[in-house]
Amino acid sequence: MTTMSNRYQADPGKSRPTMRHVAALAGVGIKTVSRVMNDEPGVSESTRQRVLGASQQLNYQLDMAAGSLRRAGRQTLSIGLLLPSVANPFSSEIHRALEDTLTARGIAVFAASLDDDPEREKSLVAAFLGRRVDGLVLTPIAKSQSYVIPEHSRDLPMVFIDREPVGIEADAVVTDNAVGAARAAEHLIAHGHTKLAYLGDRTDIQTARERRRGFMEELGRAGVATSTVPVREGLHNEESSCLAALELLTSEDPPSAIFSSQNLITFGAMRALKQLGASRRVALVGFDDFTLADMMDPGITVIAQHPERIGKLAAERLLARIDGDSSPARTYIVPSELIQRGSGELPPVS
Repeated sequence: MTTMSNRYQADPGKSRPTMRHVAALAGVGIKTVSRVMNDEPGVSESTRQRVLGASQQLNYQLDMAAGSLRRAGRQTLSIGLLLPSVANPFSSEIHRALEDTLTARGIAVFAASLDDDPEREKSLVAAFLGRRVDGLVLTPIAKSQSYVIPEHSRDLPMVFIDREPVGIEADAVVTDNAVGAARAAEHLIAHGHTKLAYLGDRTDIQTARERRRGFMEELGRAGVATSTVPVREGLHNEESSCLAALELLTSEDPPSAIFSSQNLITFGAMRALKQLGASRRVALVGFDDFTLADMMDPGITVIAQHPERIGKLAAERLLARIDGDSSPARTYIVPSELIQRGSGELPPVS
């Protein structure tokens, strides 16, 4: 007859028994209990029977969520979400869309801000991996994401959003950045503008480079000399963007139209136009939609991304990978949309 340790005695008045209680009663380690409960190899039959007997005596039941994790080859019910800044409206909408999809599957989303810092990206990825998240959704900023290849090769699901990864094959969900920026240029030219200015983000950011490329290539196709187009880049916040716009608008040869390549830059351009009383004299098209854009005077014309679609698609791809999808990695492109509200339709002032 199999004997057991008496280091733990069941007491109906106590809290629900745990794996630790089973280990104490069976006289084995917690890892051994885990192996038995998850039907893993490496445990002798006599030990297995002793653990099962202890679990029955204590009326211990393996958590069903833990069982589903084992069957799916995962350790937790959580994923890590790394965004440029959770305070940015675009990022927060992606966050919400991911949560709406993943929480329906009982998966928690833990988000962090990268501040577009390559070293912070690597340290936060390491921190999430140390917490054994079931997958990562990441907006990359480092020059290469090859540092996560060891984890990815061990089937850690990973989806990149907004920017495509470098040095690793993985799913990505992005906007048609160059196409959207070209559409902005085409729109302004169609309204008679030939003196245009470009306000851009940091040049080490993939999306910023793509938007400048699309904008300039469309100007070239339309016969606008791109060498004459003033470009101000490295604008990563509202303050620097406002100063850059003020400098352009008060120059000897100011532009009649401005393209601002992300929402914080658009805010800076709007502030500069308001300070100069030029909101109805200078056309403005911004990349990224934002709340109350239609309430401005005039309303702000934008190339709208669809962060809710990006977040939902990224969540769906991550779930597919978690559930065993081993198809080749793909880049999914979510089309942008021109929304006309007034600021981008202003004609040049004679």
